[in-house]
Amino acid sequence: MSRRMIIAGNWKMNKTPSEAVALVNELKPLVKNDEVDVVFCVPAIDIIPAMEAAKGSNISIGAENMYFEESGAYTGEISPNMLVDAGVKYVIIGHSERRGYFAETDETVNKKVLKAFEHDLTPIICCGESLTQREQGVTLDFIRQQIKIAFLNVSAENAAKAVIAYEPIWAIGTGKVATSEQAQEVCHAIRCCIEDIYDKEVAGAIRIQYGGSVSASSAPELFAMEDIDGGLVGGASLKADFGKIVNYK
Repeated sequence: MSRRMIIAGNWKMNKTPSEAVALVNELKPLVKNDEVDVVFCVPAIDIIPAMEAAKGSNISIGAENMYFEESGAYTGEISPNMLVDAGVKYVIIGHSERRGYFAETDETVNKKVLKAFEHDLTPIICCGESLTQREQGVTLDFIRQQIKIAFLNVSAENAAKAVIAYEPIWAIGTGKVATSEQAQEVCHAIRCCIEDIYDKEVAGAIRIQYGGSVSASSAPELFAMEDIDGGLVGGASLKADFGKIVNYK
């Protein structure tokens, strides 16, 4: 099955609204590529100005997080219907920084995934192991657990539309990149896990990104791997280099 590549920038806690507009305008001509879905996942306060700046381009604007309730007394949270009304199509769920700093769990990730699908948002579901877990040889067991809980009660129809981002925690923001073989091994294992949960058709349809210090130089080899369908890009998505990653061929 031929899967369309998806390359997303995760801006994290960077760029004020005016800086976001400037960056979108700078990157618009650099990320033109009809063969790739290009997504900028930006801080909540930047979503609407970034959306305005991206109008008429091939850039979709995504969110970096959302809560699993529609509304209520959840000070500081963003609801899925707020994102939909703003025009958002994608939302990152369960990034290792959210898990590590803000106590998100596999169970809250699952709640958010289910809520995203309720609102026709495409979740970019993050998974990844620590350096200790890799050194102890439990990477694949740990990631299978993350995936199985994230997809609990998700229909096959919705699962096929999801995006999974494999981001080894030891490679995020460190400059260390998993070798293309290491990345392929885990992304293939994720696809096999989805096949175990659903079937070969869903496993063939779901898109799996690699993330973790992706750069213009590492992207071509990583994205050539059979089970890697693009990248979730951190620091490099804030620079002109992001254009080279999107146009990696």
